[in-house]
Amino acid sequence: MTQFNERKQDERLHELRAREEEQLAEILAGKYKVEYVDLTVKSVDTDALRLIPEADARASEIAAFRKINKRIMVAMRSPEREDAMRAIQNLERLGYRVERYIVSRASLEHAWDRYHDLSYATETEAGVLTLSNETIQQMISELKTIDDLREHVGRNVVSKDTHRVSRILEIIMAGALSLGVSDVHLEPEEESVRMRYRLDGVLIEVLTFDRVIYALISSRIKLLSGLKLNIKNAAQDGRFSIQVNEKEIEIRTSVLPGAYAETIVMRILDPSTLALSMEVLGFDKYLMDIFNHEIAKPNGMILNTGPTGSGKTTTLYAFLRQVYKPEIKIVTIEDPIEYHLPGIVQTQVSKDYTFALGLRSTLRQDPDVIMVGEIRDNEVASTAVQASLTGHLVFSTLHTNDAAGTFPRLIEMGVNPDILGAAVTVAMAQRLVRRLCPNCREARPIQGDDAKIVAAMLKNIPHADELPENHDTMWAAKGCTKCGGIGYKGRTAVVEVVLMDQEIETAVRTTSSERDIWKAAKHQKIRRMAQ
Repeated sequence: MTQFNERKQDERLHELRAREEEQLAEILAGKYKVEYVDLTVKSVDTDALRLIPEADARASEIAAFRKINKRIMVAMRSPEREDAMRAIQNLERLGYRVERYIVSRASLEHAWDRYHDLSYATETEAGVLTLSNETIQQMISELKTIDDLREHVGRNVVSKDTHRVSRILEIIMAGALSLGVSDVHLEPEEESVRMRYRLDGVLIEVLTFDRVIYALISSRIKLLSGLKLNIKNAAQDGRFSIQVNEKEIEIRTSVLPGAYAETIVMRILDPSTLALSMEVLGFDKYLMDIFNHEIAKPNGMILNTGPTGSGKTTTLYAFLRQVYKPEIKIVTIEDPIEYHLPGIVQTQVSKDYTFALGLRSTLRQDPDVIMVGEIRDNEVASTAVQASLTGHLVFSTLHTNDAAGTFPRLIEMGVNPDILGAAVTVAMAQRLVRRLCPNCREARPIQGDDAKIVAAMLKNIPHADELPENHDTMWAAKGCTKCGGIGYKGRTAVVEVVLMDQEIETAVRTTSSERDIWKAAKHQKIRRMAQ
């Protein structure tokens, strides 16, 4: 005899009622010719939700659940309600384009539950969910060293303030912005959580805090980044923004499941780095003359090589800024778009929009200049080479160790070596090195064997006439408030360049050896990166 299970029966009835409610909402959507959506299986974007106050949303049975730039997706029970229409009109007056959806009551309840999360968030301007701008600006002026940061975070960890989690995150981000950090790493360990900053390419341990505090901070970060709070066993990517002094700084969040808890990395994309000129990047007069001459050509290919994080894309952005003028069209294919360049058409690769497809499609857009984020395979390499041969100026990157390695790498990818001489105009390689803080660096005399080594090195450096005349002093890091006590402030590019000429073209056609290409380039008096 089958035993009656009241709990299971109730669950079954609840499921049936929920299904009927969703079916009714779907029928209603068809009647009004409005799209239907089930929000119980979708994430609700709190950036959109906050545009309609909770009391108004509940009273008019409405919820904004997705925001993409100026597009707002709004869920409602009925499009005939006057109060719902007024809420939509308010959004339209703010400049938003509203897309309407019919939903069930359960969907609305699911969306309204997210208002609880918003109670922890500080609101700034309409349409943006960010950290407190005024607080961040104040803290940026206060946080000058790593020790300042440790003191502020420590004070808030022991605080009983209900908003201490938001406060700690604000301090972490303000410290990162003040010190010029590129990435913030939060790494749970068995008993605590380690926080590190990547500053000028080097990871520096800043502080540790307990895992209870971290659980709250990680939820706050996920909320800000539009990520699902209940998913902890899968990778998630999101973003949020901080607005400081009328400048919007984008933060890209990556969350990975770890052995002890989720590990989080926040990449800081500061648009002010786009203002960097070639001089600020560290190019000397010799390199400046080369680049200004080569990027002024109407066609050809300039390839920048180096490992990940060596500044290749930043250099190409500087080139694009230099060549941009209203009468030409520039198109980029990137993965991802890190910074937005005014006047330039930027596209981002995806599963269905690859570098190869993007490049072929771009060529049908009548471009003058093309930037391909990275050449990864034969199809992209061959198409990029053909583009440079048919009147386009092409910029791209490769992963090789040095400038001469560009040509063997392209040949390995299947590019015909006979056409490389006509296609590639410049092969360059670069690395980023830390600069000593100009405020606190210490002068030290070069003596004894060190003086002999330096003299021997300088003797073999091409274009030595551009070097300082005084070779008896070296500089060492010290640390001050200007550099956060580290001794270094910023980075500079170390670059080597091989120009295409008759000797290089002959070498590329007859050999795929880097050594032979360097021999062929000897007459160019190239200053190698090591020099």
